[in-house]
Amino acid sequence: MPKSRIRKKAGFTPPPAKQATNIKLTSRSWVAPVMLALFLIGLAWIVVFYVTDGDLPIKDLGNWNIVVGFGFIAGGFGVSTQWK
Repeated sequence: MPKSRIRKKAGFTPPPAKQATNIKLTSRSWVAPVMLALFLIGLAWIVVFYVTDGDLPIKDLGNWNIVVGFGFIAGGFGVSTQWK
């Protein structure tokens, strides 16, 4: 019976070293304070509206003050999408 041929394995060659790529990181340190400020302003707007029975912050807006408060809160959520 014939002998099987022995395959010679190639020596281990490590993969080529990857070169470091420069990643440009932009400073987004403004995002968290602005987001929190918008949340708190919106919350305060709605609370003041309810506590003062609709006389403050702006009497002319009436129940639209709730929309303004939620608008600030929605703006906070919009800014939060910029957070990395």
